[in-house]
Amino acid sequence: MNAGETRRRPWIVGVSGASGTPYAAAVLRALLAAGESVDLVVSRASRLTLLDETGIAFRDAHWRDDLREWLSRGADGKPDTFTVDLDGVRHWAAGDLAAGPSSGSYPSKGMLIVPASTACVAGVALGLSKDLLQRAASVTLKEGRTLIVAVRETPLNGQTLRHLVTLDDAGATVVPASPAFYAGATHIQDLVDFVAGRVLDAAGVEHRLYRRWKGGLGGGSRTD
Repeated sequence: MNAGETRRRPWIVGVSGASGTPYAAAVLRALLAAGESVDLVVSRASRLTLLDETGIAFRDAHWRDDLREWLSRGADGKPDTFTVDLDGVRHWAAGDLAAGPSSGSYPSKGMLIVPASTACVAGVALGLSKDLLQRAASVTLKEGRTLIVAVRETPLNGQTLRHLVTLDDAGATVVPASPAFYAGATHIQDLVDFVAGRVLDAAGVEHRLYRRWKGGLGGGSRTD
């Protein structure tokens, strides 16, 4: 992207260390397909998860190549499943607390944390701001912008449940990464896309990731 090019207000997407990197990939692809701009923050812990789940090492110095390889893979790990255009993405290092999203004066539409670990949930609920992901989430809340937290953990203990209630009280929307089966899923990608679609529904972003319920049995089938 050229320095002088006008850029839409972005969605900040934070990827924490919880298992579920395919959820983040699906959300990112759908945002870009919808013509949205994205500010990406990949936490240090999430890089270990990404390496474990995909074999991809996400490096700040080579983020564009690594992100393209990641987003091109399907949820089953098959490479070159998707074609992506990364022109709408800006990457911020997780340790850069002077980055744009660390300030309330930085314009954004809101933030999506996908997936959100219980450690991330606790950090945001307590206002710790230990890294850019948590700081950006705190800024999003204080500015009254949309914050979607796609928590991925089971079972949930009382402490995490209290943190989630705190986030809900602060104005965040909690979207558990819980796939549904009424939409005619036939592949792991369908289940991943359902969760990603519900995240985008909460953010008000249009997508075609899953078939919606139409009020009749079988209405969610992909064959209708």
